[in-house]
Amino acid sequence: MEVKAVAKYVRISPQKVRKLVDAIKGKPVETGLNILKFMPLKAARIVEKIVRSAVANADQNPDIDIDTLIIRNIIADQGPTFKRYRARARGRGSRILKPTSHITVILAEETI
Repeated sequence: MEVKAVAKYVRISPQKVRKLVDAIKGKPVETGLNILKFMPLKAARIVEKIVRSAVANADQNPDIDIDTLIIRNIIADQGPTFKRYRARARGRGSRILKPTSHITVILAEETI
């Protein structure tokens, strides 16, 4: 049985989230959370919060044993990009792009 948690419009580039996804994909939840706790990336704190939310979602289902959950997949999709302008010389403006992400964490029970 699968459980998932989704965070939308997170103000971080999906490219930065994808850097740490491979480090925890396929690992037990407890191990993945320990890895994320000691990573010095901003994305690690965000993903840790989403993984904890997915575990809380799994805890609501009495059929799922949360001790046997593994991180099946983490998907970091691109959300809308905020467009801003900064004043530049000679009355011009330069565009600033602020990317957002939609992050999905999928947990599943470990099959023996």
